[in-house]
Amino acid sequence: MGWIAWIILGLIAGFIGSKIVNKSGSGIMLDIVIGIVGAFIGGWIGSKLGLGGVNGLNLWSLLLAVVGAVVVLLIYNAVARRT
Repeated sequence: MGWIAWIILGLIAGFIGSKIVNKSGSGIMLDIVIGIVGAFIGGWIGSKLGLGGVNGLNLWSLLLAVVGAVVVLLIYNAVARRT
């Protein structure tokens, strides 16, 4: 998957993840970063569970990326509240 596809997938997944966790978007750049990190985390979780990973711009990859973005946001919010 090319870098433009990662950015698009990251933007969509980060925005959806932010809406689920924070009820609002986090800004375009933070949404992209959260989404890309979430895609890596979601792909890793999916591959460990035997479900496959993130392999392109498709619905399954988007679902895994959103799950990963939600996990990243929950961890980020937990750490941010402590400090």
